[in-house]
Amino acid sequence: MNRSPLPPDGGSPAVNPVAATLDLLGDRLTLALLGHAFVSGTTRFNQWLERTGAPSSVLTDRLNSLVDAGVLQRSPLPTTPERHEYVLTDLGASTWQILVCIWGWQREWTPEGAWQPDLVHAACGHRGPAVVMCDACGRTVTGHDTDIEMDAEAIWTVTSGARRRSTRIRSRDSSRTDMQFNAVMEAIGDRWSGAITGLALAGARRFGEFRSALDISPTTLTDRLTRLSTAQILERPAGSDREYRLTPRGRALFGVFVFLIRWSTQAYPDVRGPLRIRHRSCGAILTPALQCRGCDAPLDRTAARIESAPAQP
Repeated sequence: MNRSPLPPDGGSPAVNPVAATLDLLGDRLTLALLGHAFVSGTTRFNQWLERTGAPSSVLTDRLNSLVDAGVLQRSPLPTTPERHEYVLTDLGASTWQILVCIWGWQREWTPEGAWQPDLVHAACGHRGPAVVMCDACGRTVTGHDTDIEMDAEAIWTVTSGARRRSTRIRSRDSSRTDMQFNAVMEAIGDRWSGAITGLALAGARRFGEFRSALDISPTTLTDRLTRLSTAQILERPAGSDREYRLTPRGRALFGVFVFLIRWSTQAYPDVRGPLRIRHRSCGAILTPALQCRGCDAPLDRTAARIESAPAQP
């Protein structure tokens, strides 16, 4: 069993920011709640209940977790103070880039992509997924342009507390199936799968490399590698039974992971994370930003909007 690293005084296990971020945001229902907050401005329990179809007890659990993590703030309704709405905090608003990258990936790499929310740049009118840029030098960046520096110990150690099961969303409105996040869950919806995909993006290839970095059992590792291969995120080169490489579909998850890692530094500013991404061209630790494919301008929530997908026939 993996354990979080102990501090020198032998006290409570230290938080692993990346693992904690995957635990919180690597969940289909949690992403759907945030997605509806961004796309339709949802703030009330009954609205989320209707739009996601989640059991009320599960929805309560997710909302409480997001409040505890500082992503949502619970505020009494002016007219009925005994009831509350849930409003995005600044930390919650910074998940926008993660959602945009997930939607963009699904639009380009999944059959149901046409039903994902669309990103529109207000200035030039370009509609469609953005690209990742380095905020330090303004150049576009992919996994091929970076070096990932990883701590030698406890790269992806498990944080304390049980991992929630990902809940399948049973939408009562067919136009809301855009919030299911089914395909991307293969890569980030499970602690081990997320760790393996992240390590593959960092350059890990061989079975032994994954096992050494994760301290994972061979059975569990084989299972997750098989799942990721079935999902066409990883593939085995011809003639090799112990090597796994990212497919183009898998490499396209780069934006999702760099913004997850970036968010982990915002959520845990006082904790050193287990990895850092360095942009090879300028030498800076990568601070990712979004760039419009139409005019190359930077994109943020003030410069771009998210539009709901059209209702499915």
